[in-house]
This record gives sequence, C-alpha cells and structure tokens, in this order.
Amino acid sequence: MFFRRRARMLRWLVCGRLGPVWMWKALLLFLAIAFAGQLLGIIFNKSNVQPAARSIFSSPDAQGPSLGSCQPHTHIMFLKTHKTASSTVLNMLYRFGDEHNLRFALPLGYQLGYPLPFNAHRVKGYRGPRAIEFHIMGNHMRFNKPEVEKVMPTDTFYFSIVRDPVALAESSFAYYKEVAPAFRKAKGLGEFADDPKHFYDPRLRNNHYARNLLWFDFGLDHNANFSFALARIGEDMIRRTFKLILVSEYFDQSMILLRHAVCWPLDAVVSFSLNARQQKPSSTGGVGGSWMGKAAAAAGVGIRGGHAQAKMPPNLSLTEEQREKLRQWNAFDWYLYKAFNKTFWEEIDKFGHTRMEKEVNLLRMRREDLARVCLRDGGKPVEAHRIRDKNIRPFQSGLVKILGYELQSGLDNVTRISCVRMIRPEIQYKDVLDSKQFPQAHGLQAQQQSQRLMVAVGGTFLKQDPPRKGIKEMGGDGVGGKTLEEGIKDWDGSHLIRTNQTLVRGNEKGRLR
Repeated sequence: MFFRRRARMLRWLVCGRLGPVWMWKALLLFLAIAFAGQLLGIIFNKSNVQPAARSIFSSPDAQGPSLGSCQPHTHIMFLKTHKTASSTVLNMLYRFGDEHNLRFALPLGYQLGYPLPFNAHRVKGYRGPRAIEFHIMGNHMRFNKPEVEKVMPTDTFYFSIVRDPVALAESSFAYYKEVAPAFRKAKGLGEFADDPKHFYDPRLRNNHYARNLLWFDFGLDHNANFSFALARIGEDMIRRTFKLILVSEYFDQSMILLRHAVCWPLDAVVSFSLNARQQKPSSTGGVGGSWMGKAAAAAGVGIRGGHAQAKMPPNLSLTEEQREKLRQWNAFDWYLYKAFNKTFWEEIDKFGHTRMEKEVNLLRMRREDLARVCLRDGGKPVEAHRIRDKNIRPFQSGLVKILGYELQSGLDNVTRISCVRMIRPEIQYKDVLDSKQFPQAHGLQAQQQSQRLMVAVGGTFLKQDPPRKGIKEMGGDGVGGKTLEEGIKDWDGSHLIRTNQTLVRGNEKGRLR
C-alpha cells in the first residue's frame, strides 16, 4: 500500500508538474538531433576551413629564377643621375635596406651636397673613414670617388644609370625651366636647341642642368670643349669604378642584369614607376613627358602635395635637326650614352637573349600581380590631390604634375607594409629611414626642417634657407653653389673643421684620419 502511493506520487510529479513522458522523449530527441548537427557542422567546417591567406610577398614567385650559390651584395653605391628613372632605382635600394635593417649613408638634408662635389661629411652620422659600416649610398651627389671611399667599404658594388641625352634634355627642360637660367630665358626647348650658347652662361647657378648633366653628375667637367681623347678618359674613369651601368630606355632588362649582379630576389627589383609626370596638361597645369620624370621643386614655386600652381607647360617639341643639335651640345653625354649602351647589349649577349626575354616576362607578370594586389584603379597613377594619405603623396613642382598611387583597401598588415614601401615617394622614404637610424635626433630635425630649408631631390629648393655663417659662394668652374668652410655644423651640432680637403668634427680632430 505504501509503495503504491509512492508510485502514484512519482507519476503525478513527472506527468503533472514536469510534463508528460512524451514531451520528455521529444525533448531528448531534439537535443540528440541538435548535438548531431553541431558535431557534423564542426566536422564540415574543419574540412572546409582554409588556412590564413599568405601575403603575396611571401609566395615562391617573390624569389624569381634561381641565382645559384651567390650571396647577396649588401654594400651598394648607386650614383643617382638626374632624369634617368633613378628615383625608381633608389626606391628599390631603400626597400631592400629597410627590409634587411641595413645602414644607409643618408644626407643631412635630401642630397649629398649636390651640386658640389661630394664630401664625406655630408653623410649624417659620419665619424671618419670606415669608423661606421654603411651599407647603401644612393642619394643625389656629384661623384667624388676619394670621398665616397671614405664612407663605403672596399667591397662596395658601384652602379649607375644613363639615358639618351635628347630625352634627358626634354625632361630637364620641363622640370628645371624655372630653376636653370639658360632654360628660363628660352620660350621652348626647340628655341634653346637652335642656339644654346645664346642662353647658356656657365657662371650662373643651376645652369649645369642645361648641359652634359650626366657628365656633371659623374664628377667631370661638363663645360670642357669636347674631344674624343677627353671623352675616353672620362669613360675609362667610370668603367674602373662602376661595375654596371644601366640604360633607362631598357629599364626591365636593366633590372634583370642588376638582380644577377647583386644576387637579390626578384621582388627586390620589381617596381612601380615613381615620380611619373602627367602625360597631358590638365586645367590646373601640367606637362607631358616620360614616365621616368621627377619633380624639380623651384624656389617659390614648389609646394607639398595637392595642386601645383597653374602655369603654361613648356614647349618640348623638337625637329630632327634640333635633336641633333642637342646631341652636339651635350656631346659628352651622347658619347657616354653610346659607349655604355653598347656595353649594355654586350652584357645581354653574354646573359642570353632567350633567357633575358624569359626573365623580363616574369618580372613584368610579377609587377602586374603586385599592382593588382597593392594599388587601386588597376595600378594607374593618379594626381597627388586624389591621394588621401600624405605619407605616400608625391611632392609637386610648379610646372609639372607628379603622379602617385592610391593604396588598395583591406590589405593585411604584412602586405600593406610591403605595398607602402613600393609606392612611398623618395622624400618621405628618406625621412622614414632617417628616423629609423637617428630616432633621438629626428623629432628636433623635423621641427627645424618645417621652419627652415626644405631641399627637394633634384638639386633645387622648395624654401630658401638664409645663408649660414662661414659659407662662401663658389667661383671658378661656373657651377655655382657654396663651398664648405669652417663654421659648418654636423647634424648633431658638432663643428666641422677643414683638414686635408676634408671636413672633420672639431672634437675628433687628430683622432680620425
């Protein structure tokens, strides 16, 4: 009797308070189905989950064809000639050194004393011959081998780049018309070509842009009367020092030769053209020209980013007769171009034309792949004012528009860093490297630069700095510029003193030779 009452009470609790038995069975069945579904979902998801996408810069294609057992060169000196696609080459050097934490021989400003012959103490942080290991040197300079050798190690690989002097003259005239007095006086390049001597005065500052600019950049006398004997002497001097001379008209082939010469991966020589100038004038001013152009910021004309001042673009049209006259006017440059163009193709003959064609195609495909990933609008250059990030917005000059690139959105961090490196303009990249090498001095220096001199790449000024005490105007060869005299201070404020044609720090005199 007792047990029957207990059983009835249990049935009452289960069926009455906790629900009927069929409901419990249904609930258990539902839970079983849900658990099975979740288990199957986990298994399904595991079978379909893709690993996190690797950056395109980590793909096997980044290495390119095998280079054998060679070791990468890390001591590099690039003579950055003007109007030759040299800014694109410098970007490659900046990227490689940045990625591998190499030390750059950076200028105190944005050039290594140009247009004066290079002096070792124009390198920021220089302490004397070989006191510090510098890996890469590549900013604008007028070449001076003895002073360069004080900075760079003995196993340094030297190379440079040349360009057809007629095309170079067109680019120089477009960019330096407001800078070089010889160009400023002429209505157009054709008028200048017809009678260069009428416009050219070798004593005036910045007229070196108007004659034998390559010869000048190599440290030679660009105003000398041309002779084949003198030209051969200059050529021999260059050949003894520079192991490779690239040709800007064959830029991709040049990059393949460079890659094999320095034993670098393919991505190190893949680039997007930097400092490209607008092909057609726009309503706000601009000028057609080569993709290899670069801004020359004229005093009182250049501005940072945004719109340049609206001015009529210079007339660059030339007849064949005028082109020939420019070759004669730039006879030393024309000699160098022909000589090193011949050597360039001899190197390609040794390399193998079929092999060269294959590697150039790989380089171009890789460039397209990186542009598709990194850049908006399919990699098409855009006007500076359309670029929202000022860190990748190119500087502008008064007569030409320098184009840049917009970065693709939604990039992972690794890819974004590498993409930014490829499109970062020369001036901004130099500042990044400067702050990396000199973090303590960078804040003060940036503040001073915003108030004082802002030297743009190319040898001209955005803002004119007041003359410093102890600096005198230079005479003699008519190049213009200033000589380095006592009273000049190094980047950290230390006084420089002239001794044996070299400026040394006052507190190191007698210690560093």
